[in-house]
Amino acid sequence: MNKKLISLIAGAAIVAAATGCSETATSSVAGTDSSAAGTSASEASSAEASSAATEELSGTLSMNGSTSMEKVIKAVNGAFMEKNKGVTVNLNLTGSGTGIQEASEGKCDIGNSSRKLKDEEAEKLDATVVGLDGIALVVNPVNKLEDITLEDLAKVYSGEITNWKELGGDDKSIVVIGREDGSGTRDGFESIVMGDKEPKELESTGSVINAVATTDGAIGYASLANVDETVKALKIGGVEATEENVKSGAYEVQRPFICATLKGSDNKLVKAYLDFILSEEGQALVLAQGAVPVK
Repeated sequence: MNKKLISLIAGAAIVAAATGCSETATSSVAGTDSSAAGTSASEASSAEASSAATEELSGTLSMNGSTSMEKVIKAVNGAFMEKNKGVTVNLNLTGSGTGIQEASEGKCDIGNSSRKLKDEEAEKLDATVVGLDGIALVVNPVNKLEDITLEDLAKVYSGEITNWKELGGDDKSIVVIGREDGSGTRDGFESIVMGDKEPKELESTGSVINAVATTDGAIGYASLANVDETVKALKIGGVEATEENVKSGAYEVQRPFICATLKGSDNKLVKAYLDFILSEEGQALVLAQGAVPVK
């Protein structure tokens, strides 16, 4: 083999080697670029998901309704706004009937009701039960009576029994205290025990408590969540109005606490609020205010 041929073979080998290295290097670089692009896309996706998860709520949520739910709703509203600094919750307390009506007309986002929805109301509204409440029968603290049957209670409110001595109490006239038409408490009470007699009407749960506390011989009904030391709650048929007895159903005079919302609503604030009040934290607030949690 002559020197010229050897030189050509060597040159070809060098070119082939150089070409192979170049292809390998290019492949390596391309692989690195692809990997980097994949990592970048993954990070971007993760960042977007994180941003969505931490997106802050903002806006105004309006609600109206039951005065019996006042303590529960105010506690929940305060905690909800504390967790969502950009949200304002406006609350009116004009009774269950008004709350339901305004919610069905779109005048408020949530109608708070201390009674079940009627069939015609349920055609427009969804009812989310957020708690349970006993309707306590309260008397002035000096009243000797400790217990009353549903039958006797019906007679008191129908006017058949007008003096406490007929029930084993003192010789005093019974002053019947009730709630205004449209009240969820009244509706719940009437559906269980009310007779034909129209009782004295007051504007709110607080007014009933105050009237009974300051009127000797008075009897009234109010949300268990609002009963305080200024009045005495009677047993009904030997059963106390307590959280345990309401939850078990042993205490018969009870009703649901409802947040009513328009069917098909896609309001993010409404959904977030309902999720919160039904959460462990929200239900703990319901319990702390004297109502019975549903979860």
